[in-house]
Amino acid sequence: MTEIRHIVFDIGRVLIHYDPDLAFSRLIPDTEERKWFFDNVCTSAWNIEQDRGRTWEEAEAELIAEHPGHSENIRNFRRHWHEMVPHAYDDSVVIMKNLIANGYDVTMLTNFASDTFAEARERFDFLNSPRGVTVSGDIRQIKPDRAIYDHHVASFGLEPAATLFIDDSQKNVDGAKAAGWQAVLFTDARTLKADLERLGIAA
Repeated sequence: MTEIRHIVFDIGRVLIHYDPDLAFSRLIPDTEERKWFFDNVCTSAWNIEQDRGRTWEEAEAELIAEHPGHSENIRNFRRHWHEMVPHAYDDSVVIMKNLIANGYDVTMLTNFASDTFAEARERFDFLNSPRGVTVSGDIRQIKPDRAIYDHHVASFGLEPAATLFIDDSQKNVDGAKAAGWQAVLFTDARTLKADLERLGIAA
């Protein structure tokens, strides 16, 4: 196994918390009604297209045409996005900062809409600590498609075999491995620290 020189972090649910329920438990208090809304209106498939570069205006217009009775809560998804990302995972952030301090080349690769990432970067200054970031909404490519991993490698001059990817989604971890990277599944900071130690990385 090639020695790891580059470490790439996902962001949502690895460095910062993300949960749409935090806003919508207030906006749609009934549990079953809220579940129906996420299963049928503001679905994960709908939201991922903003990560792929579709504007919120386009996304809202398309969905409101299909579900006019839910127009207010469709708009509320973007309007109350800040409530869905209430805090960072401080223990994960410490690990990332320690890796940078220990001389590792640290970058980030994230499925994120362009405008919400800009907002996150203003709120969470540590997102400016790594050497750089690939934001899916900026390049209109998303994980786990091979193209976004190759784009990140080319943008930052990485050697895939010497690159470790950290992501909370198994399919994104698998995508990185398919692109020739090493990768670990993030569950919590304690497990990540153990994974890094197993790979001979001091964090």
